[in-house]
Formats: sequence, structure tokens, C-alpha cells
Amino acid sequence: MILVRPEVEALAPYNAGMTLAELTARYQPARIAKLGSNENPLGPSPHVLADLALDSATLRLYPDPACSALRDRLAARLDVAGDRVIIGNGSEDLLSVICRAVLRPGDRVVTLYPSFPLHEDYATLQGATVERIGLRADLTIDVAALADAAARGPRLVIFANPMNPTGNWLNPAELATIATATPRDTMLVIDEAYFEYAQGPDYADALDLLQDHDRPFVVLRTFSKAWGLAGLRVGYGVTHNAQFRDRLDRVRTPFNVNAIAQAAALLALDDPGHVDSVVALSRSERDRVGAFLTARGLTVVPSKGNFLFFDCGRDSGEFVEGLLRQGVIVKPWKQPDYTSFIRVSIGSAAENDHFMAALSGLL
Repeated sequence: MILVRPEVEALAPYNAGMTLAELTARYQPARIAKLGSNENPLGPSPHVLADLALDSATLRLYPDPACSALRDRLAARLDVAGDRVIIGNGSEDLLSVICRAVLRPGDRVVTLYPSFPLHEDYATLQGATVERIGLRADLTIDVAALADAAARGPRLVIFANPMNPTGNWLNPAELATIATATPRDTMLVIDEAYFEYAQGPDYADALDLLQDHDRPFVVLRTFSKAWGLAGLRVGYGVTHNAQFRDRLDRVRTPFNVNAIAQAAALLALDDPGHVDSVVALSRSERDRVGAFLTARGLTVVPSKGNFLFFDCGRDSGEFVEGLLRQGVIVKPWKQPDYTSFIRVSIGSAAENDHFMAALSGLL
């Protein structure tokens, strides 16, 4: 261990969530509702499964290192220049690339808290220090505190909108406040992994809002959630200019997105109506599950993601074990100050019924 950098020792193991195989081995439940990782219960578009043609060349040859076809399709869809788009092995790959490209030992990073842990972990790994902007007592985002922290000139401001794990979101005026407060020598990174679920007049579409922004930024999105391709790992980012995207390309691994993933993402883009169905189901079921939790006296954070964050009123790790015994996988939150909270993904109606019945028994 003397050869391992101290920054590595400072990292907690990532809480990836329990797999189906792990739960089956532990409790052998009759049925399982996997609601711990914010996966899409409808999966990808049927066109992806039907039309994904594989041949020997797809597997034996290296993939296109620039993901040219996918990058061009995304650029046209988003109405941005193609040389501003970068593709990653999931958007978390691009989080790592950005931190390695930008951060130096001793740099300050500002993020919202509780956070997607990798926002903090990749910064810590580079020797940066992380300043957390926590939620207010009423579990809402402290926009003034975030703007003040950004205005003090950190190297990087990074947060998810909607937030993960809480589901909170910034509206257009609030995001504009943060963007205006961020100095020209600070990189602003907005992780929009749940963008498709959140769209609406009270949600800040960062690409739309930052289209004339004259300061450094990256907006990240993914095919893992609403597009149903979590198992293939495809994410993308849009940068403020081509020069910065070029520097990020120098940091990422050359063949970071495999050929099957590139082909599947292109096919998924051919069926936006499938995503509409996914989002409609998630919003309807999110309201239903949220009403159930609230009716049982639990504190639930309003959410624009495909998940809900609620306080079970006791140690969430112990509480979740009772759900696991009944075949329900959720994620107990482990970050300090939130260890009584649970994040539950919104699944199919049947999966949500399974969760609610199991939870009722425990309560």
C-alpha cells in the first residue's frame, strides 16, 4: 500500500448497488424489483434490439475513435457544431476526463451536496479540495450559497441538474444566476444525466441557456437512463468551443466507446417516441409512488428524475435489508448527514407495487 497515492486512500468504495445475482444468492426471493440504479424499466427502443446487426468486422476491428457518425447525429439533433461534441464510455467517463484535463493538486471544486459521488471522487483523485454546498433545512437547493461559492473563483463548479440522488432541480433563472456568477477562469460542468425526464418550463435546459455563454462550460448527457442503454455505456458532452473539446480528446482513451455501443446509440436516436413513452411512464409512476410515501408520513424530496429520495427515519442500511429480504433492491444513501435516506428508482407499475407492498410491511 505504500505505492498507492494518498488521494486513492481517501476515496470510499463506490456504491454501485446490488445486482440481481447478488440478491438471489443472498435471499433467493420469489421475484425481484431492481430499483437501486435508476435504470429504465422499458429498456431501449425495440429498433435497437431488432436492427443491431453484428458481423465479424464489428468485433475484430477497433471502433471509430472519434465516434464520427454518432457525434454528427447528436450535433444535428442539438443544433451545435460537431467539433464541440465529445462521446464517452458513459458520461461518468467524461467526468473523469474533465477532471484529469482541468484539475491540479490544491485546486478548489464546488459541488452541490448530497452529490453523485463521482463528482467528488474524480476531483479528490486529482488532489483537489471539494467544497460542498448542502441543501437547506427544507431540502431545497441553496442557490445563493452556490452562486457565492462559484463567484469566489474555484477551478471547477460541477453539479447535476436534476440533482442525484435528491431529484432537486434548478429553474432557468436559478441556473442563469449560477452561470453569471461563475468567473471566466472557472470551468462550469452541468451533469444532465436525467435531462429527458426533467424537461419542462420550470427546468433549466443548460444547452439552451448557455448557447451564448462566453465562459468555459461542459454539459453532459447520457444514453444510460431514458434511452435504456446503461449496459452499453454511452454518454456525451457539449463543450463551449472546439479547442477545449480537442484538449479533452487528448486525455480520454483513444477507443473509449465500443462499436456496438456506437451503433446502438445511433439506432436509439431513430426512435425518440420510445423515450417519450419512457418519460411518460416514469412521471406518472413517480407521482404515484411519491403520494404513497408521503401518505405514510415519510419526508420525500420533490424530484424531476426517474427516482425519489426519502427519509426512512432510521439507519437506511439496516432498513433496506428488510426490503432485500422481500426481493426489492433500492439504494441506501451513505454520505454523511443523509444516512437515513433511501433513493428508490421508478420502475414498472408492477415493480413499484412490489416496492410499496414491501415497504408497507416494514413500516
